[in-house]
Amino acid sequence: MSAVAPMPTSPTLREKIGQLLNVGFRGCAPAECEVIIRDIREHHIGGVILFDQEMAGGTIDSGPRRRNIESPAQVKALLAHLQSHAAIPLLTSIDQEGGRVNRLKPAYGFPASISHQELGALDRSAETYRHAETTAQTLAGLGFNLNLAPVVDLDAHPDNPIIKGKRRSFSADPAAVARHAAEFVRAHRAHGVLTCAKHFPGHGSATGDTHLGLVDVTATWHERELLPFQTLIAAGLCDSIMTAHVFNAKLDPEFPATLSHKIITGILREKLGFDGVITSDDMEMKAISHHYGLEKSVPTAIEAGIDVLCFGNNLTYDPAIAHKAVDILVRAVESGRLTEARIDVSYRRVLALKRRAGLLV
Repeated sequence: MSAVAPMPTSPTLREKIGQLLNVGFRGCAPAECEVIIRDIREHHIGGVILFDQEMAGGTIDSGPRRRNIESPAQVKALLAHLQSHAAIPLLTSIDQEGGRVNRLKPAYGFPASISHQELGALDRSAETYRHAETTAQTLAGLGFNLNLAPVVDLDAHPDNPIIKGKRRSFSADPAAVARHAAEFVRAHRAHGVLTCAKHFPGHGSATGDTHLGLVDVTATWHERELLPFQTLIAAGLCDSIMTAHVFNAKLDPEFPATLSHKIITGILREKLGFDGVITSDDMEMKAISHHYGLEKSVPTAIEAGIDVLCFGNNLTYDPAIAHKAVDILVRAVESGRLTEARIDVSYRRVLALKRRAGLLV
């Protein structure tokens, strides 16, 4: 557990903007992490995300290169090192859903896990809690304070490659999804780990993969995909929510969800009443990066109502990504496109989430 820090006083605009970024990086050992340490110290980033495999830049003879994860002791030392350089303690995040989306693999010395689909098929709430508790205990012991899970997408289309195809949905039944997701969240909260329900407003009906390009769910999406989010929000069980990069002309004829004011503010904020942190899915996924680019997507996402922009920095790698994103948002404020008051709203939400994690007093 990182030391608890006092609330910052009189932050600059750049310091506030930095807190709205969650950034991936290269390196397993502290000596390999000069770039992310610079981002923490100079660009004041609010969070980091860890991966086990390096996807950008090809592979080496033995297969994909190791990214940030080699062993439990190594990960714990790495996270402690990163936190030691942060003026405001970091949100330290990972996608540890279980099953195939599993960064902390048994091959590295971590406990085995099972998928949401397997837990949904068992349909025993106590078993879902038990498996999630093992995950939460592991994460807390390493120094993670945010698991980018559970997936609350419905098993809504037989040809879905990224949710159904990877066994990431608890069920086709919204009530069952909400029930198992609630156990997942409660197990994590019992061990001081925040969670993130994903992917709003629903990725389960998609027939494409937003990692690879724009995905249109206009003809397949159904309003029942909102129900698990609605149930968890009403129960106070959403620490944060992640958006999907899906396009749905019925909800917004212009933008995919991550960039849509109609979807993020109109539906998630106003209709469903969620006032917590909304984070984007990886902004470098091709559904966003190949169609909009940084200069357009970064301020548009904040305008839509996103609080935290995630740059996994793994599908592609840019050591200057944090600096670029901060500069883009500073220019957006200076030009009048965004107000500093809008930045302040997201900044306060991020700090409130960090207080819930016990990182700030």
